[in-house]
Amino acid sequence: MNPTTEINGSVIWVTGLSDSGKSTLANFLTKKLKTNNTMPTLLDGDQLREVFGPVYGYDHESRLKLAYRYSALCKMLASQGHAVIIATIALFHEIHSWNRQHLPGYFEIFLNTPIEELRRRDSKGLYKRYDTGEASCVYGLDLKAEMPLNPDIKIDFDPSRSPESIAGEVFNKLLLCKA
Repeated sequence: MNPTTEINGSVIWVTGLSDSGKSTLANFLTKKLKTNNTMPTLLDGDQLREVFGPVYGYDHESRLKLAYRYSALCKMLASQGHAVIIATIALFHEIHSWNRQHLPGYFEIFLNTPIEELRRRDSKGLYKRYDTGEASCVYGLDLKAEMPLNPDIKIDFDPSRSPESIAGEVFNKLLLCKA
């Protein structure tokens, strides 16, 4: 069996809180899939926000609407045979459930990173802005995050593991699940 055929037409949903490593993992996973003769379509939540424009805020309802847009985009691309990798927060049980019911080849990866580590990374200054009162609607702080109930892979933070090794683990599990 050619695992490449099984990966095309599927959606790999990488989720976790801000600064958990979603984009990093998605990028490494994209590289791994390319070595398997798969040409994945990589979607990043921050870049998608730029594409969709400023019409979506950061409150619960706006985030939920945007998450449904992401899901619809993934469905469209996967139905055309693309192997879609999306890195997004989108921590809603209803989104995860909808995705499992409607997205072809749905494979969910949850990055479980403690808030202390997220605050240490703080690449966008989000947590610092929250602490000073300049930002609100931050998942894990003033917005309740609905962590996935049954992800295909849950990756708990381990400072001794590199993103490359995690991507390798995910890649191997993905191939096993799609075989």
